[in-house]
Amino acid sequence: MAKEKQEGWQLLFNGKDLQGWHSYLEKKPGKAWQVQNGTIFLNKNSKSVYADFADLVTDDEFENFDFKVEWKMEPCANSGVMFYVHESSEFKDTYESGPEMQIADLACNDDGRILKCRAGDLYDLIPSDTEWVNAAPQWNKYEIISNKGHLIFIQNGHKIVETDMWDDHWRDMIKNSKFIQWPGFGTFRKGHISFQGTETGKLWYRNIKIRKL
Repeated sequence: MAKEKQEGWQLLFNGKDLQGWHSYLEKKPGKAWQVQNGTIFLNKNSKSVYADFADLVTDDEFENFDFKVEWKMEPCANSGVMFYVHESSEFKDTYESGPEMQIADLACNDDGRILKCRAGDLYDLIPSDTEWVNAAPQWNKYEIISNKGHLIFIQNGHKIVETDMWDDHWRDMIKNSKFIQWPGFGTFRKGHISFQGTETGKLWYRNIKIRKL
């Protein structure tokens, strides 16, 4: 821990409560976002309403960063980690502004069979070159590095996506994706980290940390 602090790492979850987090466009986390055995636990069920599981976002915003998280899911779950989320009433949902590193169970989730929508993909923009994801309910490690527009996704220690943001190629990819309907998508160079709660299934997150670059 001391070595990590010396290297500039900042814990985004203290293992005890959800200090530093809130639900998107809300002042505090929804009821489905809980702390369980040192993890952030998304505890959804058929009776949960949207306000309970609205996407969780960091209080702080980040520009150039190295972000790490470990996650696991129940079988057939589907979620994602968004970044550069611009929190504004102009955007109803986090995914209208923030790109996503997809979380999906390859064994049974429909997205897990669609190119650009599998675990580790830059959702609907770039497929991962190799799938290194562990099947549910095993733990997985994600790392997102974004530095001056250069973006890298690492899954369980393997680099699987690398691209540059905000150039002509980036804009062309967006034009050929579902995100074309939201003009602000993928344009922000500073924003919140977010865990998607609005998809399916129960999820757990731990060892959540970030280092500013």
